[in-house]
Amino acid sequence: MENLFEMATKSRAPLAERMRPTTLDDFYGQQHIVGKGSLLRRAIQTDTLGSCIFYGPPGCGKTTLAHIIASTTRSNFVKLNAVSSGVAEAKKVIEDARHNLELYGVKTYLLLDECHRWNKAQSDSMLAAIEKGEIVLIGSTTENPYFAMTRAIVSRCRVFEFRKLDDADVRAAIERAIADKRNGLGNLRLDVQDDAIRQFIWASDGDVRNALNALELAVSSTPPDSGGTIVVTKTDAAQSSQRRVLSVDEDMYYDMLSAFCKSLRGSDADAAIYWAERLIAAGCDPLLIARRLVVHSSEDVGMADSQALVVATSALTAFQNLGLPEGKIPLYHAIIYVCEAPKSNSVVRAKYAVESIVETRKDDGVPPYLRSGSIQAEQENGYKYPHDFGGWIEQQYLPDSLAQERFYQPSNNGAEHDLYRAKVRKHPKP
Repeated sequence: MENLFEMATKSRAPLAERMRPTTLDDFYGQQHIVGKGSLLRRAIQTDTLGSCIFYGPPGCGKTTLAHIIASTTRSNFVKLNAVSSGVAEAKKVIEDARHNLELYGVKTYLLLDECHRWNKAQSDSMLAAIEKGEIVLIGSTTENPYFAMTRAIVSRCRVFEFRKLDDADVRAAIERAIADKRNGLGNLRLDVQDDAIRQFIWASDGDVRNALNALELAVSSTPPDSGGTIVVTKTDAAQSSQRRVLSVDEDMYYDMLSAFCKSLRGSDADAAIYWAERLIAAGCDPLLIARRLVVHSSEDVGMADSQALVVATSALTAFQNLGLPEGKIPLYHAIIYVCEAPKSNSVVRAKYAVESIVETRKDDGVPPYLRSGSIQAEQENGYKYPHDFGGWIEQQYLPDSLAQERFYQPSNNGAEHDLYRAKVRKHPKP
């Protein structure tokens, strides 16, 4: 139960903090990891959760779930931020956790925000405590831990990937905040128009914290009308979220985005830059267009011109650094390049083919000559070192049951033409 001081402090907290879910049943999204019957949910409910790392975009529930875990398991909960905390703070938490575990049998959960920011020395200070179970680490990060964190920490944790919340989840959070009389805005005479809610959802891009912060700002900065009601309009929502109102309806927006993508695939540069400009003029974030372009550079151009991916990602980086209006120049450069490049969807076809096989076929073992070991031992098992044969030698790399599978089938277009001819020579059709 909260004491008076905690209640007073909470009442002054931002709306997003006050509305933070406190149980798994109230938690928004992430059903792939906390849905009924899932591994993580069972571990939380049975108090058997070990150290783990939550990674995903901002505002998708990583910190909230850590709080729920601590309250559900009736354990101590300590929060540190890797940006401002060092080895000394970590050692103090470990010492207190060890004391509570030995004297009272109470576990301590340590939520480490921005955990990818810790260097090797800071991370190593936690290793022994994690291994002995003196603390349960919950790392929270927006960066992929397999690349951004030390391997020693990651190997001792289970990694859970969080996804961006969908529109229905964000809407549910907004409507709950509007109606909640204890922690939300339910005691106010409030009329948040539906097109304003849609604007909050659009502007948040799956970030509930962002949506609730914008809602709170809109409500607190809008004076009541003559009847004492605070009316929040779409314009108020756009100003509070600092993102332009779409000048088209939602169906038209997605239709234009579809036309842009199909123009890229259809190699029509004039149409592609036209639809891109229409989208930007309507209020679409140009970075969304840039991200779609990166995808299409592999999905529709792919191996026919691998330089398309380089140009598209360079345009994305350039726009992030330049912004509008100059950023449109490299963006349109990349759109035209992707349109004019030869097309091949062999990459995405290979992706779908191998995903289907891995999902439906049994997990075959690794052939003995491909297993880890010294070069001598591998060669004794039959491994042929390609460089001993001029760089390439016929050899089976797939498991026996998949030896005849071909996931990547090159097209006869662009730079892929030579690969196509080589593939035909090595694997002629029967």
